[in-house]
Amino acid sequence: MSMRQMCLRRRRLDDRGGVTVFVAVCVIALIGIIGVAVDGGSKLRATERADYIAGEAARAGGQAIDPADAINGTAILVNPQAAAAAAQSYLRSADATGTVSMSGDGTTLTVTVTGSYDTKFLSVVGIGSLPVTGHGKATLLHGVTGPEGT
Repeated sequence: MSMRQMCLRRRRLDDRGGVTVFVAVCVIALIGIIGVAVDGGSKLRATERADYIAGEAARAGGQAIDPADAINGTAILVNPQAAAAAAQSYLRSADATGTVSMSGDGTTLTVTVTGSYDTKFLSVVGIGSLPVTGHGKATLLHGVTGPEGT
C-alpha cells in the first residue's frame, strides 16, 4: 500500500461517527423541547384547575348570606364568618389549599388557591415542581345594577 492510499483510507476512517454525534445532540435537544412543551402545558392545565376551584369556592362562600337581613329585605350581605367557612370547606373537599378574604363592605369574597405541579421531564434538569396559583371572586349584586329606564 502506498502512502497516498494510506492517507485516503485514514481520511475516510476519521469521518466515521460524525453523523452519530450530530444525531445524538439533535435527539437530546428534541427531547428537551418536548419536555418543556409537556410540562408547560400541564402547568397551564393545573393553573386552570386552580382557577376553577377558586371560583367555585368563592361561589360557595358567596351563597352564605346573612338570612336575617335577606328575609326582611333590608340588605343582602354575605355573613363573613359563614362565607369563609363555606369557601374553606369547598377547598378541603377539592383537596386544595388557599386563602379566603372578604372586602371591607362585606359584598365581595376573594379566594386564592395555591399549589404546585410535579414535573415529568424537567425533573431531569433539577426542576421538580412548578408553582400554581388560582384566583376566584364572588360579588353579591342585588336589584338593578344599571341605569333605570322610564
